[in-house]
Amino acid sequence: MSKIKVALIGVGNCASALVQGLYFYRNAETETEATGLRHLRLGGFHPRDIQIAAAFDIDGRKVGHDLSEAIFAEPNNTPKLMEALSKVVQISDAPEVDVAESLRESGAEIVVNLLPSGAVNASQWYAEQAIKAGCAFVNATPAYIASDAVWAGKFEDSGLPVVGDDLIDQVGATTVHKTLLRLLSEHGVRITETYQLDVGGGTESLDTLERTRRTKRLIKTRSVRSVLPYEADVVAGSMDYVDFLGNKRDSYFWIKGLYFCKVPMRIDLRLSTIDAPNAGSMLLDVIRAMKIALQRGMKGAVLSISAY
Repeated sequence: MSKIKVALIGVGNCASALVQGLYFYRNAETETEATGLRHLRLGGFHPRDIQIAAAFDIDGRKVGHDLSEAIFAEPNNTPKLMEALSKVVQISDAPEVDVAESLRESGAEIVVNLLPSGAVNASQWYAEQAIKAGCAFVNATPAYIASDAVWAGKFEDSGLPVVGDDLIDQVGATTVHKTLLRLLSEHGVRITETYQLDVGGGTESLDTLERTRRTKRLIKTRSVRSVLPYEADVVAGSMDYVDFLGNKRDSYFWIKGLYFCKVPMRIDLRLSTIDAPNAGSMLLDVIRAMKIALQRGMKGAVLSISAY
């Protein structure tokens, strides 16, 4: 199989987890050895078929360093999953680069946008650079690109696929919340009130708190409420930042309802995860799926991958 050359926009915690994951699974040959992956092989592609051809960031502690060093530079705080990483990119001596030209020179065919939540203008700018360079675009940031008709049209006119927007967690609080509510409701429990509170450290939690808190809360609340076939008081996506949690996240669920003969019930639950690795398995699948989309000549917003 041919290699899949990828460029990363933003060398934060998610990029760190992705790069480490490529090395972690490179020698896995069986599903037993691939614990934590949804698919060891997808469309014939193995994780080791993915190569990082280029990476872009604006933080002075990362720019000019090899990617194997940059993924561990502050403010990144995702755990070191692999003790040793080989050098995976060639660093330019130039202080600034023409992104579109750099993408062309690197041979990258897929650009993965991993900028933090709220970086809408920057995400759109990099989408434009991807189009100029003739690259497919994976938007893992909650900025409207794949779901925006104008942007989807730009990629379609250029003969390139685009997918997004945002990225679902492998072990996601909203998914757990929705599954619990759906299960209880299907068993005849009438949910009356429920909330979900997320507390995390790291740059993504801080950025969400400062720039996209209201948007995230609105989107998550609508998503959680959608699983109930009746009205209930629902609040989801409330976020707070605790510095010493690092890249950890604690999600709290409170569910109140009535069951047989209107007897009350209540659930209090806490889910604890490390944030960055939550993106890894999904990113590996989406990158490989985008390679297949390129091979098939698909263009514009690819809804099947976006929905996945």
